[in-house]
Amino acid sequence: MSISTTARLQGLANDGSPTSLSHRLRERRFRMFDQLAATLPRPLRIIDLGGTNEYWERRGWAGRDDVEITLVNLGPQERRHENLHPVIGDATDLSDHADGAFDIAFSNSVIEHLFTFDNQASMAREVRRVARAYWVQTPNFWFPIEPHFLVPVWHWLPEQARVAILQRRGVGWAGRCPDREVASAIVREHRLMRRRELARLFPDASIVPERLGGLVKSWTAVGGFPAAPR
Repeated sequence: MSISTTARLQGLANDGSPTSLSHRLRERRFRMFDQLAATLPRPLRIIDLGGTNEYWERRGWAGRDDVEITLVNLGPQERRHENLHPVIGDATDLSDHADGAFDIAFSNSVIEHLFTFDNQASMAREVRRVARAYWVQTPNFWFPIEPHFLVPVWHWLPEQARVAILQRRGVGWAGRCPDREVASAIVREHRLMRRRELARLFPDASIVPERLGGLVKSWTAVGGFPAAPR
């Protein structure tokens, strides 16, 4: 793809821009989450796996006094708000947190970054263990545009072909990686999921589709809420 095409796709996929397609879709998804969360008593304790200050600031939940949100990431984040608590942790091993320690486990576009299905299964077990309700969103493997590399059918190409392309040029949000091992790690990190896989990991969930242009762009596994969507 040309540089101008890549820039346009990045603009559509940039959640930081209030006019981007990504931002509008996340806002639409979050309205459903907001409605489900409203059915639970306060104060509300949420663990967000892979969450950021910016995400909750954009959704208007930063600074609320009826919600406490623990943000779990592999690296540190600054503390900006009284109700947002950044911690270092691993989504596949939340042993620092007791069973049912949270009202909701929340995750937006994280489970596809865990390299293997076994790791994704570990995260799913931890999500269901530490919270009574959960909301886990992830891109659909069968949607033709890969959301991280922003290339049509990228994720359907053989792994070695993707590695070779990434060694030669930047693709989507990933810059050019001449080192083959680094390029291979970036490619293998992203494992998009099929609906049946998500349903297997969350057998008690409603698997909610997000549609774009008649196709399913992402899935959200929703469980434990008094009125789960279908």
